[in-house]
Amino acid sequence: MKIRLGYVAISNALGKKVTSSSNVTYKTYSKITSEEKKIEKLKSITHSNFEGLEKILRYNIENDIHFYRLTSALIPLTTHPDVPNWGYRKLFKKDFEYIGKLIKKNNMRVDTHPDQFNVINSANDEVVKNTIKNLSRQVEWFEDMDYPIGKMVIHVGGATGGTESALNRFVDNFKTFPHDIQTRLIIENDDKIYTAHETLTLCKQLDIPMVLDVHHQNCNNEGENIYDMLGEIFGTWNKQQLPPKIHFSSPRDGELDRKHADYIDASSFIDFIENSRIVNTDFDVMLECKEKDIALFKLGDDIKKLRPE
Repeated sequence: MKIRLGYVAISNALGKKVTSSSNVTYKTYSKITSEEKKIEKLKSITHSNFEGLEKILRYNIENDIHFYRLTSALIPLTTHPDVPNWGYRKLFKKDFEYIGKLIKKNNMRVDTHPDQFNVINSANDEVVKNTIKNLSRQVEWFEDMDYPIGKMVIHVGGATGGTESALNRFVDNFKTFPHDIQTRLIIENDDKIYTAHETLTLCKQLDIPMVLDVHHQNCNNEGENIYDMLGEIFGTWNKQQLPPKIHFSSPRDGELDRKHADYIDASSFIDFIENSRIVNTDFDVMLECKEKDIALFKLGDDIKKLRPE
């Protein structure tokens, strides 16, 4: 059983100056008087983000980190309704291709987690339309990187009209989405509404992979034993080229605090890994914690101290 650890977007070890998430607010953008200068501003930020992304990926490679979540802020204002298409795909074609080659050459796994305002099961048609638009942009990133196995993880969404109605709406809306979005989506249980069991049932119905968030399951469940479900959850990945992935974090204050701690509690992590041996399956773990890659290295050191064997 092989397990790889990953972290989200920002390398705390590299510091704030190395980032792929620089942005500009629409308010600032709209104050720029010249259309040419507006485009130059967007190009400058995008160029800086690509430079930062390359540095982060090379840092990951040097440190044997092969799982990483790309930021959703790579291209500034790309989904804002009042910002016209400024042709970034053509302008940064070689940059996308270069990043894709770097990822594939070094056997890295990268994915994205589109922002929470993307709601597939929304009862508002306009929200659903915007969700399709936003997800399409990230699909294009993967296409331009020539990275066909890239996935986007998203929550089930809201519960307008009750969870049963909202789940049915998810299924109906999902079936209207473009095929290239459908094939890249993976669904995660959340910490307030949709349990791991409900999410698994939905993923099996739509034949798409499920991402188990262990902390969300601890906060939001109906008494299920997650290890009784783990084989089925991992089974949703059987048709995929990549192994299953999970999210793991530790509560900041108290066992059921939904907020993420700075670091991972190594004892809890070890318990989960040892209990997961029942499925004997390789899987990847995205660590969701404030200290990012520093927390990843600390977890490795803590495991060595607690369980040197």
